[in-house]
Amino acid sequence: MSTRNWILGGILFVAIAVVMLRVPGRTAAGPSSAATVKIDNFSFTPSTLTVKAGTQITWTNGDDIPHTVVSDDQTFKSNVLDTDEEFTLTASKPGTYPYFCSIHPKMKGKLVVE
Repeated sequence: MSTRNWILGGILFVAIAVVMLRVPGRTAAGPSSAATVKIDNFSFTPSTLTVKAGTQITWTNGDDIPHTVVSDDQTFKSNVLDTDEEFTLTASKPGTYPYFCSIHPKMKGKLVVE
């Protein structure tokens, strides 16, 4: 193999490596996205979360008392979440989903799926 071919092969190898490194989180199935909502001090943070359809959302209870995550229309409903427990769902259908804690109904949030 000539020196020229070795050089061209090396350049090609480096170019492929650079392209692969510049696409973090990408798999054969495409990029994945995730979002989090913290439950703390009797509130959901952020209080309104806007995501694209297909996003995985995780609510984590940071309070030392139990909470739930229940959409007003019952599209989603968590079990009772103790401290540090999580509820995860994948937002599949576009729309606006107000939600609340069924144990503490004054705790409210909103999920907007685009």
